[in-house]
Amino acid sequence: MPQNLLKRYIETNHFGRENKMEYTFIEPGKVEYHFTPQQKHMATATAIHGGAIAGFMDGLLGGAALTAVYEEGKVVTTVEFKINFLAPVYPEIPLKGTAQVIYKGKSTLVVTGNIVDNQGQLIATGLGTLKSYTPMSNS
Repeated sequence: MPQNLLKRYIETNHFGRENKMEYTFIEPGKVEYHFTPQQKHMATATAIHGGAIAGFMDGLLGGAALTAVYEEGKVVTTVEFKINFLAPVYPEIPLKGTAQVIYKGKSTLVVTGNIVDNQGQLIATGLGTLKSYTPMSNS
């Protein structure tokens, strides 16, 4: 994957940057993401809000899809995704997400993802459908 893809994605991904999410390219259609939830992401006195984890999952799935189509001059948008929350998440516990494209059609991609904590416990699984398209402007 060209370095300009990673650089441009990081520059334009305000959500990821503001939440200190770190993106790692593995291979086309496969990525790794890192996120350490903070107190500002909490929903209860002890646990992180599901929306923060869902946002992390959406970024994870989208990142994998993007790496599968960017060489074609395309970008992606999420059509839908499903998430299963399997364990609570606590502040300051590093999370690692991995995602992989399992289907790539002309304009539709299906991506799976998993999020684990720093002990390897499965926190959430996701399945998403994304649409690839040629942006109106490449600037």
